[in-house]
Amino acid sequence: MTDHRIRSIAIVGGGTAGWMTAASLSRFLKNLNCQIRLIESEQIGTIGVGEATIPPIVEFIRALGIDENDLNRKTKATFKLGIEFRDWTRIGHSYIHPFGQTGFDMEGVPFSAYWLKMRQQGKASPLEEYSLQAVAARMGRFMRPIKAPKTPFEGITYALHLDAGLFAAYLRSYAEARGVVRTEGKLQQVSLRPEDGFIASLTLESGERIEADLYIDCTGFRGLLIEEAMKTGYEDWTRWLPCNRAAAVPCERSGPLSSHTLTIARQAGWQWRIPLQHRVGNGYVYCSDFISDSQAQDALLSKLEGKALANPLQLRFTTGRRKLFWNKNCVAIGLSAGFLEPLESTSIHLIQRSIAMLLTLFPDRHFRTPDIDRYNKTFAFEYERIRDFLFLHYSKTERDDGELWRYCRNAPVPASLQERLDFFRSYGRITREDNELFTVQSWLYVLIGQGVEPSGYDPMADTLDPQAVQSNLADIHAVIKRSAEAMPTHQEFITQNCSAVPAPA
Repeated sequence: MTDHRIRSIAIVGGGTAGWMTAASLSRFLKNLNCQIRLIESEQIGTIGVGEATIPPIVEFIRALGIDENDLNRKTKATFKLGIEFRDWTRIGHSYIHPFGQTGFDMEGVPFSAYWLKMRQQGKASPLEEYSLQAVAARMGRFMRPIKAPKTPFEGITYALHLDAGLFAAYLRSYAEARGVVRTEGKLQQVSLRPEDGFIASLTLESGERIEADLYIDCTGFRGLLIEEAMKTGYEDWTRWLPCNRAAAVPCERSGPLSSHTLTIARQAGWQWRIPLQHRVGNGYVYCSDFISDSQAQDALLSKLEGKALANPLQLRFTTGRRKLFWNKNCVAIGLSAGFLEPLESTSIHLIQRSIAMLLTLFPDRHFRTPDIDRYNKTFAFEYERIRDFLFLHYSKTERDDGELWRYCRNAPVPASLQERLDFFRSYGRITREDNELFTVQSWLYVLIGQGVEPSGYDPMADTLDPQAVQSNLADIHAVIKRSAEAMPTHQEFITQNCSAVPAPA
């Protein structure tokens, strides 16, 4: 019987995408006897701004068998309970999009349904006050979930703030310990097979020729394999997400250690703040049509909480995605697959999802079309739904103080998002389709946070006893507040469990 198994894999590009891929493949293909090689050049910098993550990163770490405390110490990581959006709806307004559960269903009626009813009657507190993650984030507190039946402590959901460079280095050590071979060198040429357009080989500047069965493109925005060599095509989403530049700079931290990501809407874009143990990551995502690069850098530097630790790193990008994420024997992972601005911290998650789906649909040397088509269809849907979620922040705003906000308020809404908006405005209902990334709760927080109001509420809420509903809301509110107050501060938890700086004797 002929052996068609994949015998060799070439990953081109390091950074977060390359080393996450290498680490995962070395872990889960260990019994395939497949040679994995990663080619990168120290002369080429990596885009190290994607430091905020969402909860699936914890699953990724556990799946690799990595000790989370060890990772946190060596990457100087902190914990994240959600994202605060400040000045997005209007200047002076703030809301949190938290992780984890909010409230609980009653007799089969969703929490959102009876909360909306009570809210419309003026009998409910703000949504985030029913979320342990949101309340704890406001207080700067954190703890991991613990066994405590009938308390919200069992369901604490969190993510990490990571130093992307240290994270990639950590995964490099992990992957090399499991047989991944790193080759230092710059790619000079990609040779395609004339009969079918598959990648045949890679040639480095040194003259070395590398052949593999499967090629993974982690070369960033340029997409040296998937685009420059294979001419796959790119779908431009600038009309919905017009920001096309970013300036990023680390600074010294001042004040207590927060346990959430902060995004602040500015006149021509938005600024992020990501707290790490040793510094704070900052960046300004903006549209160059409405502000110059120098003006953006000046605006960013003027808003830092402490001394800048480097000169601003300038980035250029076009929001959108490849027309194919998997083309023949090449899979694009990371920025080479597409770019959606980091407003909801989805960049590292999309890397993780790409790797997981590749393993689910892992090929042999036949590279059969139905499986590749399924991969591409899945990620087209994933990217489009994330695009809709991001555009919701921009389009549903009361701000009228800048050209960017006026443009976004009047930009055409994607049909998929318009359908969701119409559905929500009817009875406040939200559905989750095909395991899309963002949950019903996530949509609810951002819809309400951005001022989108339903005309009514789900009539099923009328099946509940109003007094029981009010009693339950009061109980949830009180338990959440007490639980958050009982949690240690974020700094205390890190000092006790995973500090990059050894605690004093």
